[in-house]
Amino acid sequence: MMPCCGLLTASKHPVPLKGISVDVQVKGFVADVSATLKYKNEEQNPLEAVFVFPMDADSAVYSFEALVDGKRIVAEIQEKKKAHQTYEDALAQGKEAFLLEEDESSGDIFSCSVGNLPPGQEAEVKLAFVQELPVEADGAVRFVLPAVLNPRYTPQDEQTQSVTANIPRAPKGSLPYTLELSVSLQSPYGIARVESNCSLTPLRYTKDDKTTAQISLGPGHQFDRDVELLMYYEEVNKPSVNLEWGIPNAKADSLMSETAMMLSFYPRFPEAEEQSDCGEFIFLIDCSGSMGCTMGDAENSPTRIDSAKETLFLLLKSLPVGCYFNIFSFGSTYDSFFPESVAYTQQTMESALEKMKTMSDDLGGTEILEPLKHIYDTAGKPGHPRQLFLFTDGEVRNTKAVIAKVSQNADKHRCFGFGIGEGASTALVKGISQAAGGTAEFITGKERMQPKALRSLKASLQPAVKNVSLQWTLPPGLETVLVSRLPTAIFRGQRSIIYSLLKGKVDETAQGAVSLEYTYREETFRNQLQLQLEKTSRATIHRLAAKSLIMDLERSPDSRSEEVVKRILETSLQSGVVSSLTAYVAVNKDLNQPIQGPLTRRDIPLAAVAYGCSMPTGKKLLGTRMCMKYTPRCKMQVEAASFRKKATDSRCLRVADSGEEDVSPQCLDSPLVKLISLQNADGSWTLSGSLASVIGTSEAELKAKMPNPGVDPAVWATVLAVIWLHTAGAEQRDEWELLARKAVAWLKGRAGATLADCIGAGNAVLKASVDAALFGL
Repeated sequence: MMPCCGLLTASKHPVPLKGISVDVQVKGFVADVSATLKYKNEEQNPLEAVFVFPMDADSAVYSFEALVDGKRIVAEIQEKKKAHQTYEDALAQGKEAFLLEEDESSGDIFSCSVGNLPPGQEAEVKLAFVQELPVEADGAVRFVLPAVLNPRYTPQDEQTQSVTANIPRAPKGSLPYTLELSVSLQSPYGIARVESNCSLTPLRYTKDDKTTAQISLGPGHQFDRDVELLMYYEEVNKPSVNLEWGIPNAKADSLMSETAMMLSFYPRFPEAEEQSDCGEFIFLIDCSGSMGCTMGDAENSPTRIDSAKETLFLLLKSLPVGCYFNIFSFGSTYDSFFPESVAYTQQTMESALEKMKTMSDDLGGTEILEPLKHIYDTAGKPGHPRQLFLFTDGEVRNTKAVIAKVSQNADKHRCFGFGIGEGASTALVKGISQAAGGTAEFITGKERMQPKALRSLKASLQPAVKNVSLQWTLPPGLETVLVSRLPTAIFRGQRSIIYSLLKGKVDETAQGAVSLEYTYREETFRNQLQLQLEKTSRATIHRLAAKSLIMDLERSPDSRSEEVVKRILETSLQSGVVSSLTAYVAVNKDLNQPIQGPLTRRDIPLAAVAYGCSMPTGKKLLGTRMCMKYTPRCKMQVEAASFRKKATDSRCLRVADSGEEDVSPQCLDSPLVKLISLQNADGSWTLSGSLASVIGTSEAELKAKMPNPGVDPAVWATVLAVIWLHTAGAEQRDEWELLARKAVAWLKGRAGATLADCIGAGNAVLKASVDAALFGL
């Protein structure tokens, strides 16, 4: 008998989900997405097909419908308990029913249930959502269609497991359904190119001015990894305002009935020349078992924990002199490098780097709440604003509890979140960052974590922006009402989005203006936008505004109060945007007779988790990493095997007791890492054989070429190191910019009149032409 292969579950049953088709309309910095899921029941009994899948936490799901036997069944959004009752009643009566809902514990998990699908029948369900698109550091506008949903760790005190716990998993390359994706792009400033982690068809421009284009996934794509598109426009950092007229049939005085505005500002103010020497920097590093998974599926791809450790190394080297810091590792338990935050000195930096060698992915599950409570219960350092950096793969179930704790302490600190690897929870990472005025970054595949982490550190060192306000110039009879809160933190060159309603009788010819005003270093800045009302039939901005309001309400300290619950329900039901309190439900009421037979549930499989890794729940193997190994069989069988990696196996950097660099074999060809490891906490370098080796000469040669015998050897060494960074390390400037700035500050206070001679001699040694202005001369 031939082995049974093809579209089968682990128990040899055909998988009812056959394909997913996605159409994406990108207009500037907003994506409107329509996804169609195609089902067929190839079994002998009626089926209930349950598909649990990831979504970006910012996505506003606004439509759900089914197509059965050529008939379109439009779903209705209802309060969640009512929707569940409608769905269950329909199943009990032998009717086809469809349910779409957001997970109550995390806004980035959705489930779609197709109930009472008769034998032999085909059905399609279609959902639509809109979302804001972030802008990366290099100017790319980023769209991600997530495919990876890693199991979310359930803390020991939780009574119920995460909805992700029982999702079947398919071996890599063996998902029983395919993905088709087409993208239409529109940007008034021109589309330069599109890059992706997946195979794409060639970019096809549909206008000669290159303001519109189309692109698609290559045929036969297996939906076993996130689909990421990086869209490069000719101009991105340009302020803009988008307006939409109210929906004609919407309830009077509701959000949907008023004109809605989306304001995008790019604050521009001078970069501070002097680096702040104050601040308490706390780094919270996920050391749970799932951090042992690799960052990508490429050969020699680093593990998440190794990438985090290399990033922590760069952050420690880049901290300003005079600040305080501490490092926490967490999993099922947590620990800190120091009993409390300590002053940043050569001794404490070396101690931290030494302790960093022992960090590994051996702390079991992902429990973030307890170390956060400890940090918040510890008094901060007077005069040193607290900055919290959280690095995690985000595999936690109690997302809302974590965000609530951060929000409760938002007045005490800023929080910067980093989601590591595919499947990192966007709800968690974005939620904590938005709650405490920080930024959120996500690192997947071949991306390097270091530039993004250093960008966030640079933002944290920026002096605070104060007195943020909006000033409006409007025609008589019009007024504005903010939907989203004003930003609590504004960072230089990073986009700030604000939603507002325009109330009153709107004339199509009316014009106005709005200014974002703020104080920076005792100087007032204004970023002005002109308003021109243009009528449109779409409701994209209204839905985004509704989603923004819903998220603000759900994250508020009194989110469970009767008044807030009522506002969430009203906003969700009026706008059609799903919340944690609502769901979409549809029932096929036109069946001639009830569907007969026992109802069988089939859970739709997802891609193998995070390149092979999985975590147990808190009620299982604590302190042990579990790694899922998949065998290339037809049946989707999973065999779990635990293993432990030595703490000294870090692929990126180890710091030896002597203070000299000690680099693992994989990084022996990285002179930049070697050079950075030699820098002292105060920003200087010591003239040594190790430094000479990086530069490509001998210590004796460097001493012989000092401009004069009276030059401080440390000054000479530091000048050489900075020149080398600006030449040999120029392409990785975003990774060393802060530590080079620290070095220049040290030189200004130490070199005196010898600095100019050292720069000239250093350029001669390195055959470079670095401008003395880079040293402040």
